[in-house]
Amino acid sequence: MGTLGLAAVALVPIAVVALFLVVLRWPASRAMPLSWLAAAGLAWLVWDISGIRIAAASINGLVVAATLLYIIFGAILLLHTLQESGALAVIRRGFVGITPDRRIQVLVIAWLFGAFIEGSAGFGTPAAVAVPLLVGLGFPPLAAVVAGMLIQSTPVSFGSAGTPILVGVSTGLSGSEAVTAYAASLGLAEWTDFMAFIGVRVAVLHTVAGTLVPLIVVATMTRFFGANRSFREGLAVWKFALFAALAMTVPYMLTAWLLGPEFPALFGGLVGLGIVVTAARKGLFVPPPEEHFEFPARSAWEADWTGDKSVSTTEPAAGRTIGAVSAWAPYGVVAGLLLLTRLPSLPLRDFLSGVVLRWPDILGSGISASAAPLFLPGTVFVAASLFAVVAHRMDRGQATRALTASLRSTGLASVALVFTVPMVQVFLNTGGGAAGLASMPIALAEGAAQVAGSAWPFFAPFIGGLGAFVAGSNTVSNMMFSLFQFGVGERLAVDPGWVVALQAVGGAAGNMICVHNVVAASAVVGLVGREGAVIRRTLVPFVYYALLPGALGYAILWSGTLGPVNAGSLVVAGIFVAAGLWIFQNRTR
Repeated sequence: MGTLGLAAVALVPIAVVALFLVVLRWPASRAMPLSWLAAAGLAWLVWDISGIRIAAASINGLVVAATLLYIIFGAILLLHTLQESGALAVIRRGFVGITPDRRIQVLVIAWLFGAFIEGSAGFGTPAAVAVPLLVGLGFPPLAAVVAGMLIQSTPVSFGSAGTPILVGVSTGLSGSEAVTAYAASLGLAEWTDFMAFIGVRVAVLHTVAGTLVPLIVVATMTRFFGANRSFREGLAVWKFALFAALAMTVPYMLTAWLLGPEFPALFGGLVGLGIVVTAARKGLFVPPPEEHFEFPARSAWEADWTGDKSVSTTEPAAGRTIGAVSAWAPYGVVAGLLLLTRLPSLPLRDFLSGVVLRWPDILGSGISASAAPLFLPGTVFVAASLFAVVAHRMDRGQATRALTASLRSTGLASVALVFTVPMVQVFLNTGGGAAGLASMPIALAEGAAQVAGSAWPFFAPFIGGLGAFVAGSNTVSNMMFSLFQFGVGERLAVDPGWVVALQAVGGAAGNMICVHNVVAASAVVGLVGREGAVIRRTLVPFVYYALLPGALGYAILWSGTLGPVNAGSLVVAGIFVAAGLWIFQNRTR
C-alpha cells in the first residue's frame, strides 16, 4: 500500500468521529465506540497488531480515562461545594461590581485566569476551573464550555511549567544525531538552552496568533449565545479585547525570552490579570452601562445550551457571612497548590509525582499503564473543596449534597470517556506490528508531507493539531511528531527549528477540538452528550489558529528564497486586514 493510501486508511477512525460526532450530532457516548471499533479493526486487519496488544492499549486507555474522571470529579466537587456554601453568589456579586458586561467577564476569567491555571497545571485543567466558574456567574453552560475550549490555544505550549516543550518536544527530538548537530551549529551545546531556543520561537508564533483570540471568544459568544445572534456585539469591545490580548501576550513573550519555557503562560496570565482587572475597574475600554451585553433570560435559552443540571448561586445560610476573600480563597488554594506542586525547583513536585500506581507490561504486550494520583489536579480540587467546607462552615447536609451531585455527574461522563481514550491508545500504539507499517499518526503525517511539498509550513501546525485532537495532549502530539517535523524541515532545506515550533503551536491549537478535553469540560457543567455542539463552534477558530502560524512560518522560512512578499506573508496580511475590516464594518453598521 502506498503512502497516500495508508494515510487514507489511517484517517478512518478520525473520519468516524467527524461524521458521527460533528456532522450527525451524535453524543460522544455513541460516536466514540464506533471510532474505537474502527481503530481496533484497522489495527488488527491492516497494521497486523495482535489482539493482545490491542486489548492492552485499550486497558491503558481505561487507566488514563480513570485519571481524567478523577480530575472531572474534583472540579465538579469544588463547583458544588461553593454552590452549596453560598460562595458562588458572593463571587458573582464581585464580578458584577467590576462590570456586569459578560464580554469583559469572559475575558477576565477564561482568557486571563485560564491562562494562569494552564501555566500552573495544564492538561485541560483551565476548563475544569474556568468553565464552572462562568456557569456559576450565570453563563449558559454551552457558552462557558466553548469559551473554555477557545482559550486552550495560546497558553497551552507552556502549560504545566513548560511540559509540552520540556517533555514533549525534548523527548521527541532527543537521541537524534541530526538534531544534536543542528543545536551545536547554533552554539547551543546545552540541551536546556536548545529547548529555550525552540520555546522562544513557539512564543513568537503564539503571540501573533493569540492577538485575536480574545476577540474571537467574545464574538463567538455574542453570535451564538446573544439575543441578537450578532458578531457586532462582540466586536464592539474590540479595544478591550485587543488590550486583554496584549496584556497577556507581551509579558508572555518577554518571559519566554528571558526565563525560558517554564513560565510564559503562568506569568503572562498573572500579569495580564492584574493589568486588565485594574483597567476594568477604572472603566478603561469598558462600554458604558447602557451598552453592556447580557445573555437572554434563562427561559429563552435554547435546549442545547443547558445540561442535566443547573448551577445556582445560593446565598450563604442564615447567620453566616462569607466575604469576597473567603469566597475566592478555595480558588486561591487551587492556584497556590498547583503552582507549588508543579515548579521543578520545589521538592513537592518530585514527592507527589513519585507516588505512582503501575501496571507494567499489560498482558505481556510491552505496553504499561501508570498513574500518579497525588500529582493529579483532581487531588488539588478535592483539597480545595475540603478547605471550603471548613472555611465556609458548611454543615454535613450541604457537604453530602455536593458530594452526591458530583458523583452522579462524573458517572455520566464516564460513558463517553471509556471509549474515547482507549480509541486514542489503540490509534497511537499501531507501530511495530507484523505488517511493518508506521503507526497511524505517522502514516497520516507522511501522507500529508507527500502532498504538501514545499508548502509544508502551512500544513505543519495542522499535523500538530491532529496529534492533539487524537491524543488529547499537546505534549503527546509533540512527542509523536517533533522528530518527523524536524526531518521534513531538513528535506526541504529550511530551518528545521521553525518547523518544530510550528508543530508545537499546532499541537496547542488542537486542544480546542480535542474530543476527550471537550468531554471533560462538558461533563463538569452537565453537558454530557453535547460534545459535537462544542466542536462545531470551535472548529473554525482552530483552523484560524493553525493557518496563521503556518502562514507566518512559511513567510519566515522561504523569505530568503522568495523574498518578503510570498504566499505566507500575503496570507498573514490578509488575515489581519480581514479582521480589521470585520471590526470596522460591524462597529459602524
